[in-house]
Amino acid sequence: MGSRRRRGQHHGRWVVPSVAPAAAAFTAAGLLLVVVAFHCFLSPPLGGGGGVRRPNPPFLLNKPAELRRNLVGTVDFTVPSGGSRLGEELWASKTAHHFVGCSDATNDFADAKAVTESNRYLMIATSGGLNQQRTGIIDAVVAARILNATLVIPKLDQASFWKDASDFEEIFDADSFISSLANDVKIIRQVPDRNGKTPSPYKMRVPRKCTPKCYENRVLPALLKKHVVQLTKFDYRVSNRLETDLQKLRCRVNYHALKFTDPILEMGRLLVQRMKAKSGRFIALHLRFEPDMLAFSGCYFGGGEIERSELGAIRKRWNTLHESNPDRERRHGKCPLTPEEVGFMLRALGFGKDVHLYVASGDVYGGEETLAPLKALFPNFHSKETLSSKEELAPFLPFLSRMAALDYVVCDSSDVFVTNNNGNMARMLAGRRRYFGHKRTIRPNSKKLSSLFLNRTSMSWDTFASKVQMYQKGFMGEPNEIKPGKGEFHEHPMDCICARTKRRTGHTKPYLSNRAGEAAGNHTSDAEFDWSDLDYGENTPLGGDSSNETDPDYARIAGPDIPELEDILSD
Repeated sequence: MGSRRRRGQHHGRWVVPSVAPAAAAFTAAGLLLVVVAFHCFLSPPLGGGGGVRRPNPPFLLNKPAELRRNLVGTVDFTVPSGGSRLGEELWASKTAHHFVGCSDATNDFADAKAVTESNRYLMIATSGGLNQQRTGIIDAVVAARILNATLVIPKLDQASFWKDASDFEEIFDADSFISSLANDVKIIRQVPDRNGKTPSPYKMRVPRKCTPKCYENRVLPALLKKHVVQLTKFDYRVSNRLETDLQKLRCRVNYHALKFTDPILEMGRLLVQRMKAKSGRFIALHLRFEPDMLAFSGCYFGGGEIERSELGAIRKRWNTLHESNPDRERRHGKCPLTPEEVGFMLRALGFGKDVHLYVASGDVYGGEETLAPLKALFPNFHSKETLSSKEELAPFLPFLSRMAALDYVVCDSSDVFVTNNNGNMARMLAGRRRYFGHKRTIRPNSKKLSSLFLNRTSMSWDTFASKVQMYQKGFMGEPNEIKPGKGEFHEHPMDCICARTKRRTGHTKPYLSNRAGEAAGNHTSDAEFDWSDLDYGENTPLGGDSSNETDPDYARIAGPDIPELEDILSD
């Protein structure tokens, strides 16, 4: 009894028995608060407040479930810090040197002076972001050639979401553009005055993927009558499939004539130089995890009701989209990887923790909290903002297209380029890197990887890495990856890639010369409407917005206009 009294003593005073229930209640209340706090930690944050609330990403490293598994020893998902034994094979294709870009015109392609008709002037108004406009500029040259017309330097989109006031000559080298294509298409800066006045163009719009016959039937009559025609919202308005000489013309425009201005190139090369100085070689990642991209995908990323509300509100801006079905979209591989998943994929492929990563991205949904897992996997994390001073970026900051051009230059110069989407920048760079030596370009096999990521905590890291490497075969930018019936030309410029002949350095032969039956199949059919080929909305058929566009056939092909938000998605 005495011992019990001594244990109940406190500072020489006896504990009053009636206090015990109160202490018990206090302890119970404390435990309840701990449980509630833990529940709140695991639950998505509540809405409200003046600013936009961000989701609590479900894809953070070291989730409680993973920690519990590791603690009890049922699975070891520890990511090793070192790289793969593959070495150089990881950074470059062993067969790339067997192929070379080849876009010279054939002897059958007549000189521009011989085919250009006088008094035919084609004007183009491009649409969207930098790379969507780039596709329009390329196809504008092709359209002018089809119509035997003189092309006026294209007018860039200054009114869409991007609201970039830059004109053509502030982003691209106009002199190089004109002179490089002098033998292909006559290009001028403006339409000549007529009787002292600048003629007003006849405005019209052609359907997406318009064939040469389509241009002859729809545009040529107006050109012959009005002499000056402007094609509006000009993006993807030329067929993916064309005769070889027109495809090669596309390549000459894209890879040789269309160059950025000196200020953009100089700043871009400075960023590349600083990346190379840090590590010798580096990966460039086009992350594309902005709210608009996620909303259009119709996918769910675990942010609870806040995410559903925020992304759902954005998605409503497209009145042609079907009701979202996140599970279906993920099963079909339509969901972009989260930053953490991209990091896991790269580490599983064999890139070590010491690799330097350049990230080209807009405002990531979820901000730093979303990026934290990727930065944990790749601590050497860089962007144009971290590599340069405010003073150096100042001339570019007010212009979104010029900022995007800087990312384009760095990504093009990277040793490995990784894309997390099938947007314009991804396609344009993938094609360019194939043309200039098949530099390593990695595109996630989202359909296979999505289920693997969902179940990764049930397997060891070695098993996970092995599966990633298996699933990524055919998605690593190797020369022979394209399958019959697939391929958008800007991403797969097969008509412009030749195989080097053996033992005769410098001599080449057409890459597809012995695969004539597959040549056409390697391009997406104009009639095919494959969701995987869409650039998150921008390829949705558009309707007419001009009084000139009253063709009933056109109205039948095209649907209603998509709101300007489509332009956010282009790059």
